[in-house]
Amino acid sequence: MILYEYPCNERIRSFLRVEHLFDRLFFFAGGSDARCHQIAMATLFDLLDICDRADLRTAVLQDLDRHRSALAGLREHPGVDGSMVDQLLANIQSAAAGLGGQGRIGQILRDNEWLASLRGRVSVPGGSSQVDMPSYYSWQIKPTEVRERDLQQWIEPFQPLFRGLDLILRLLRESGDVVEQLATQGAYQEMLGGKTFQLLRVWVDESLKVFPEVSANKYVIWVRFATQDNELKPQPVTRDVAFRLARCNI
Repeated sequence: MILYEYPCNERIRSFLRVEHLFDRLFFFAGGSDARCHQIAMATLFDLLDICDRADLRTAVLQDLDRHRSALAGLREHPGVDGSMVDQLLANIQSAAAGLGGQGRIGQILRDNEWLASLRGRVSVPGGSSQVDMPSYYSWQIKPTEVRERDLQQWIEPFQPLFRGLDLILRLLRESGDVVEQLATQGAYQEMLGGKTFQLLRVWVDESLKVFPEVSANKYVIWVRFATQDNELKPQPVTRDVAFRLARCNI
């Protein structure tokens, strides 16, 4: 089954984008080839750009605090595992303390003159070649362990943000019950009656070779399935499509 996710508000959309960048960053930082590390550096600068444009730190701290309040209220409910709630509360407290205890995210990168120069060159197509920035090429041909050490040093200031974000999205994803659904002639509609969700998750069988196009508001959820023609242009599906849907909200 292939999973597709649809954010129902701009905050969750931003969180998913940042999660995507972290996934790419950790993958390429774990490689040994200099070209992998080049992608890792570009992704690190993307994260820095997002942190400059939006106050992610405050948004994540606010969500952690909201989740902490919601979980604290569950502790006394019958049937709730108190030890599990306490563990989650401890994880939230740890994540919030780590993120709240630092200043501006990634400031070490902004203060490094060489990294600031590289950040500007990376945004230019081909601008990070040895022709334009020989010092970057000099770093790229250093031993793998040297580059890995440097990368870990530059990534470390972003780890509190990652831990907080990862916890928020994990709690949100686990809040939704997975239900089998059927899109009649490729379309599924569900009336909500004013109930809102933060995240929709759609699973579809890979063998069907279709993908969902999702839209939602406080009144209705629409899931329309499409496929791609020879030029990869989306084409609506007119057959019934079985899928799984989870509506997530905390």
